[in-house]
This record gives sequence, C-alpha cells and structure tokens, in this order.
Amino acid sequence: MANVTEGYTFRTMQADDYDQAIDLWNGLDGLGLSEADSPERIARFLQRNEGLSFVCEHDGSIIGTILAGHDSRRGFLYHLGVATAHRGQGIAPRLVDKALSALLREGIDKCHLFVMEHNAGGQRFWSANGWEKRDGILLYSRGLELGSNA
Repeated sequence: MANVTEGYTFRTMQADDYDQAIDLWNGLDGLGLSEADSPERIARFLQRNEGLSFVCEHDGSIIGTILAGHDSRRGFLYHLGVATAHRGQGIAPRLVDKALSALLREGIDKCHLFVMEHNAGGQRFWSANGWEKRDGILLYSRGLELGSNA
C-alpha cells in the first residue's frame, strides 16, 4: 500500500528494492554495512519481517529507507537513511513512524536501534526525536562460523 505526500511516495520495502537501497546506503555517512547486507540476507530479513520495512520514493527513485524487525519481544530499527538532497522534508520521521506503527500492530511495544559512535548526525536525529541513549549496556558480537566453540 503506497502513501503519497508532497511528491514523495512511501511504501513497504520489497526485495526488488535492494539495488537502489544499497546505492543509497553506500552514499550515506555513518551507516555501517556488512555481509549481513547482501541481497540474499536483506531479502530474508524482509520476508521474516514482512510489512515492517519501508522506502520513500521521489520521481521513481528510492531516496529513503528504514528496516524494522522484531524478535517477538522487542523491535529493532536499522538503516534509516535519506538522500542528502531530500533531507529536511520530514521523510526520516515519517519512515520511523511507519515502522513503529507496523511494529505496534505486531504487538511490539518497545524498540531499540544501533547508532555508530562516529555518526554524530544520527545521534542528533534520534535524540531530537525522543529516543533515549542508554548507558550501562555493552554490545558483544561473535561470528557463528561452523565448527566454532559455540
């Protein structure tokens, strides 16, 4: 279901959107990409979290994205990004609202997100939009290669 506002169209993200999305993400400062952002993994993420991620289009091109998913307890947001030329139009807050509304419909009532430490613009955006920076939580990560001592 598409939603049009002031020349911008908001709709649910599809796996077919990958090429335009990755081009956008690669052009944004502060957005961290990894192997988890391959076409196959993004398609699997979108399928597992159907209807929770969104894009914004302008003149047929994707100029904004947000990925959203949940683990049945908490929601998580990833890859909120808006092309530099389209910032200041309210696109990012609208994408966030759409993702949070979709999570609420799934029964998710709390959401987390990750911001790279060097992403000052991202930190300003989230703080200005009512998100609270958490202290006292450390993030640990580990690859799950076959044969590891898991």
